[in-house]
Order: sequence, then structure tokens, then C-alpha cells
Amino acid sequence: MIEMKVMGIALDTRTGSPIVVLHDKENRRALPIWIGSAEASSIIRKIENLSVSRPMTHDLIISMVEKTGYEISKVEINDVEKETYFATIFLKNDKDEVLEIDSRPSDAIAIAIRVDAPIFVNAKVLSTGSVSTDSAKDAQEAEEFKTFIQDIKPSDFAKLMKDSEHHESDQ
Repeated sequence: MIEMKVMGIALDTRTGSPIVVLHDKENRRALPIWIGSAEASSIIRKIENLSVSRPMTHDLIISMVEKTGYEISKVEINDVEKETYFATIFLKNDKDEVLEIDSRPSDAIAIAIRVDAPIFVNAKVLSTGSVSTDSAKDAQEAEEFKTFIQDIKPSDFAKLMKDSEHHESDQ
């Protein structure tokens, strides 16, 4: 699992649909997830610290969880199938009992940012849907790898194989 933060809300220029964008701590990968307008509005209100006079849905959920003696400990975006993402909200009480609640990622994110709970994304999900946001760093690493590959000679493999055979005979 990779911890990610909310970068912000964007709009799909083709459809006008809101997208929540998560990014990793190094700002190297971004994961866009298309969400509904209500969830986008909820996330924006928290990002911009806008208060409302009455509890909105995500605030109500948090209040209900806390009244039962639990707290939101983390959320995980743990699967994607046919462009549909799946998430789990983890609740924990003072006896270290953990409840896992199935959730849409948009709701899980809206809740997590309200209580500063960490947001984790499964590596499979990240590899499926993320985009690189640090092309300079990616290009540098690709160049370093190309240089490494160019410097390898067939004799390096022969030495490696010989060393490997030597270690196997020692066992």
C-alpha cells in the first residue's frame, strides 16, 4: 500500500465530470478518480475549510462512527475493475477492534480528509490507473538504466553464473 494525499479536484474537459486527484508523497504519481458532484463538493469544502451550519453527509457519518466508540483509522483504495474503484474504510476502537466498511473511494476520501486519516492505495490500483507527474525524474531514471544496460558485457553474466554455481556448491 502506498500512502497518498488529495492533490485537488479537477474537471474532465470532455464530460464536465469531477475528478479527485491523489498524489504520492514524492509527487511522482497521480491517481485520478472520477467522482460524483456531491462528493466533489464535499471534498472541496474541506480543502477550502468552508463551514456549513448543519452537518453534511460525510460529517454525519463521522459523528455516527465516533458516537459508537470508533474512530476512522485509515482508508484504502484496494481494487479496480472495469474503471470502477473500490475502497474500504477502517474503523478502530479503544480495544483495538477493527471494522472494515466497504465504500466508494469518493466517500472514503471525503471522510478521511475530515479526520486526517491516511489514504492508502493498493500498488495494483496505482499501476493500473496512475500517471507520472515527475517526467524529469522518470526520464533521469530511464537514462540511468539505459547507461547501465549499455555497460553490461556478456562476460558479466558468465562471472555471475560462475559465482552462483560456487555458492550453490557451498550449501
